[in-house]
Amino acid sequence: MRPHRPVFMATEHAVSAGHYLASEAGLAILNAGGNAVDAGVAAGLTIGVVQSDFVNIAGVAPTLIWMAKTRRVVCIDGLGVWPAAVTPDLFQREHGGVVPVGLLRTVVPAAPHAWLTALERFGTMSFAEVAQAAIRCARDGFAMYPLMSEHILENIDGYRSWAENTRIYLPGGQPPQVGRRFVQADLASTLQHMADQEAARGGSREDGIVAARDAFYRGDIAATICSYHAANGGLLTRQDMAQFKARIEPTVVGRFRDLEVHCCGPWCQGPALAQVLGMLDGVDLAALGHNSPAYVHTLVETVKLAFADRERWFSDPNFRDVPLDGLLAADYLAARRGLIDPRRAPAIAPPGDPVNGRALGDHLPASAGGPAPNPDPHATDPRNPDTSYVCAMDRDGNVFSATPSDVSSDTPVIPGTGLCPSSRGSQSRPEPEHPASVAPGKRPRLTPNPAMALRDGRPVLAFGTPGGDVQVQAMAQVLINRFVFGMDMQSAIEAPRFASYSFPSSFAPNTSHPGLVMLESRIDAAVRDALAGLGHRPDAWPEWTYKAGAVCAIHADHDEGVLHAGADPRRAAYAMGR
Repeated sequence: MRPHRPVFMATEHAVSAGHYLASEAGLAILNAGGNAVDAGVAAGLTIGVVQSDFVNIAGVAPTLIWMAKTRRVVCIDGLGVWPAAVTPDLFQREHGGVVPVGLLRTVVPAAPHAWLTALERFGTMSFAEVAQAAIRCARDGFAMYPLMSEHILENIDGYRSWAENTRIYLPGGQPPQVGRRFVQADLASTLQHMADQEAARGGSREDGIVAARDAFYRGDIAATICSYHAANGGLLTRQDMAQFKARIEPTVVGRFRDLEVHCCGPWCQGPALAQVLGMLDGVDLAALGHNSPAYVHTLVETVKLAFADRERWFSDPNFRDVPLDGLLAADYLAARRGLIDPRRAPAIAPPGDPVNGRALGDHLPASAGGPAPNPDPHATDPRNPDTSYVCAMDRDGNVFSATPSDVSSDTPVIPGTGLCPSSRGSQSRPEPEHPASVAPGKRPRLTPNPAMALRDGRPVLAFGTPGGDVQVQAMAQVLINRFVFGMDMQSAIEAPRFASYSFPSSFAPNTSHPGLVMLESRIDAAVRDALAGLGHRPDAWPEWTYKAGAVCAIHADHDEGVLHAGADPRRAAYAMGR
């Protein structure tokens, strides 16, 4: 296929992000001599301004980093924990088994700590330098673009729930019109305050970054956030903020052909990507034909198996044993793949028993994950709560991959800050026995999951996407498009996609849609008919829908010394480089 946009090819450095102003911010840092981490943080902060409907400065930011000097991938979790005051049975006891919209779903904001930890440990620039574009876009405004205006309109009732959200996001009572300048003055002041505290501290670059972090987690910003919580029934305290640290962890590694695919841990859905690719590694995908009925069926059934394991096993490993070795063992994945029947599609897949290496886990207690809750066999086109993505590669071979997130329509903006502290508690389950249950100091089970692929010990691909439960599915399809079907990076991203919804949603009320497969309408209707004959419940998305994800990626051709960057035209994403 011929892509709508050209592949952006660069010989020095490249960045690809969910909004063109974020890519521009990252490129400016690279052109000024910063490394991939500096650029990635600059782009990530800017995303928190220019996509503040999808991503919050005070949200989450799981991040993968490869440093050429150490030659290893590390993960910064960028995910907050439940406040100390929460109890495991709170939502069952007082809220009808639902994690309610609003302050009570707040976990400690993690993105600022993640960005500043990345900058301190792996970057070369100051916070003020990398935050310059974000501050400017918030202070001076940026031109409102169609998707953000439409998304605010879709969630207008949420924005109307709080006076501050209404004031900022519904000027005159309506979403900002496309082309109008959108200003977030309080958010600019928050970021500028952190930069000012960095400058006032003096000392080394690292000392200044610590001062910026302290301004957020121990200073006036924390005081304002926690005072609002105390006055409005929230749980977040100054102690929760002051004690928080983003964790630097090893990655989870899956294998597909000659690729080593690095993901974040089982506190997010990253290992499900490793499982999907591991199961598909034993299939001749090229022989099935791209987006043929057999191909779509095989990928959908593989996703259903992986997500059944996600539902049954994935959790914060600091609170529950997660059998990662078993989940990613080649024999286990082969046995799970053997459950796929090419002639029929069961509505819901069963979890496996990786502890004992069994493809089926029927003998396991249902209380540890159990069958899909809230099945809705008639619903179509579920909503995808959202996110963004950024990746960067520099001339020295350093690589950055991050998936920042958290919306501004399901929790109040803290007056005077422009911030919506992370409402990611929405991805925890109210049942105390569930793997993704609520507990003090526990991380929710996150959907954002950046990835990085290595070949022969060197990164060849940084990639990720928004899209909730679609993320893993879109990412797997793009990787296969590139490395199995030989598409260039932009074509691999633009190719029509599909997604299954046969499993419990990661978002409350965790409804499942047995058999449902959404396909972009560029995929021939005959494919939908064939899938229906296999037992799927296919339905059509528009030709180019943001619900199919918005993949950004950079592929490194080490033989030629060329970076091939792509960005998804389904949203305002752009790739840039030099």
